[in-house]
Amino acid sequence: MTRIRFQQSLDELKENLLVMAGLAEQAIQRAIEAYRVRDLSICDLVSRSENAINRMERDIDQAALDLLAMEQPMASDLRFILSVIKINADLERVGDAAKSISDRVRNMEQMAVADLPVDIPRMATLAAAMVRKSLQSFIEGDAVTARSVLTMDDAVDAMNRAAYKALTKVMEEQSHLAPLAFNALMICRSLERVADHATNIAEDVIFWIQGADVRHSKSLAAQKDAKAAG
Repeated sequence: MTRIRFQQSLDELKENLLVMAGLAEQAIQRAIEAYRVRDLSICDLVSRSENAINRMERDIDQAALDLLAMEQPMASDLRFILSVIKINADLERVGDAAKSISDRVRNMEQMAVADLPVDIPRMATLAAAMVRKSLQSFIEGDAVTARSVLTMDDAVDAMNRAAYKALTKVMEEQSHLAPLAFNALMICRSLERVADHATNIAEDVIFWIQGADVRHSKSLAAQKDAKAAG
């Protein structure tokens, strides 16, 4: 494979990944809209998009593996292809999370609407912003933007913890709302996972651009702080 053809293949790989990213981001937005308006027809759209995402994941993986096998790329190109494979997997899981949210909406369809002490649309907005920003860092090859995504994860984690505390209290004290609160809790957990996948994407961008493995660095820093405080 000539260098020009190889570069064209890399560009095609990137373009296909971005198409898949658009589908995954749209699936999350649709799932939350389905929750907001309790519309099962939107859930159907999420299910169909999951099938498309799954097909694209297989195609992108195969294309990336073919490039690794045929060209044996070095340095930055190798890191790029490896990052595409990992980002591809995280985008597929974002699609899975959207499907999980839409499944919960289906469960809630026959339940009475009630005010719960959790702002799911706000949490979804932040998680979706993390996905969008991590993908922006990939498009622009910007490690600084990617690192900014890592700091956003703390806010989503805090919202998930607060939701767990508030919703378990509802389940304990208002048994008639327990099924509704439980489904809302599972939606929050799915959104927290979306934020985790966005963080993973940002870490993979940093690896591609800088060759630095920053996975688990936040947890290691937290352990050191705890040890110092102790």
